[in-house]
Amino acid sequence: MKYSLLVCSVLLFASCASNKKLEEAGLIHKQEMDVANKQLGECGEKLNDLMSTNDQLKSQLNTAKTSLELRQEQMSDLKEQLNDVKTQRDKQVEQVGDLTVLSQSASDNIKETLTQLENRDKYIKFIQAAKTKADSINLALAINLKGVLVNGFTDEDVEIKVDKTVVFINLSDKMLYYSGSSNLTPRADEILGKIAKIVESRPTLEVMVEGYTDNVPIKNSCITDNWDLSVKRSTAVVRKLQKEFNIDPNRLIAAGRGEYNTLKSNDTAEGRATNRRTRIILLPKINEFYDLLNPDMAPKN
Repeated sequence: MKYSLLVCSVLLFASCASNKKLEEAGLIHKQEMDVANKQLGECGEKLNDLMSTNDQLKSQLNTAKTSLELRQEQMSDLKEQLNDVKTQRDKQVEQVGDLTVLSQSASDNIKETLTQLENRDKYIKFIQAAKTKADSINLALAINLKGVLVNGFTDEDVEIKVDKTVVFINLSDKMLYYSGSSNLTPRADEILGKIAKIVESRPTLEVMVEGYTDNVPIKNSCITDNWDLSVKRSTAVVRKLQKEFNIDPNRLIAAGRGEYNTLKSNDTAEGRATNRRTRIILLPKINEFYDLLNPDMAPKN
């Protein structure tokens, strides 16, 4: 009996000691888990910061690429113009060099011709300088538009181009209008609002809005045909720019092109989707072009 009590006492003491060790081990494990969770949280925050920095760098890289591409196009156009001018001048010099025997009258005529050529060269330089300035303005305008419109819109819905003296913005119909209607969608407010800010900051620009459709016939109580739909759509955009974004109506032009002036064949669904578009054209006022063509505006010296 005494032996049994002794064995039970030993076992009870061993059990208590084991439980205490387990509790201590559990406490240590919990502390280690808390430290690990804290470190994991800090790592997560650092990862988020790195991802945000990476996104910003990607955005800056895309903007730089766009600027470089537009600048390269501009340089290519100027090189072609310079080559044309050089070719014309070389021909003129060659023609003068072929004349070996000249009378006094012919000599006077040559002098007058050379004077006219010199004046023409000055005017050409004047025109080139004006075009360079216009190209620089359009380049900056295109970069600003791409920077403003790059977030939230896909390339297939928004296309921006620089062509000679104007900037074009092509917008798909699905992002502006409800199907078969000239009523604007809430998404249209977002993109037109962004475009309006750029337009408002450049008061010398005029804004032409052109509506285009596919060749699928349409007729209902409100719309007669595709001509009518294209005009109503361009007018809806112009009214939105005037009434909700306070663009001066004297700077706005609404035009409808109907199912004509297509970009792709209407034989496929993809082609019809491409042709259903609205084009916003940002262009200098007409009188500015007339000034460029006026010889009196050329440098005198």
